[in-house]
Amino acid sequence: MANILTTGAAYSAPTSKPSFLTRLLRVQIEARQRQADRAVEQYLATRGFKLTDDAERRIERLLSNAGRQL
Repeated sequence: MANILTTGAAYSAPTSKPSFLTRLLRVQIEARQRQADRAVEQYLATRGFKLTDDAERRIERLLSNAGRQL
């Protein structure tokens, strides 16, 4: 069985380093996700940490409006 596991690695393509633009885009997406997470956390903290249907709708509105302001 060890032979099967080791021979599979020889046939895989080498992984190349992502381009600068790919890395920049990934960092941008991660930063926006963290910002959205903080906004949701802050919203829930001010309203008692209850995630109701109404709270979900308001959060969705809050995040969609924030995207338009950028």
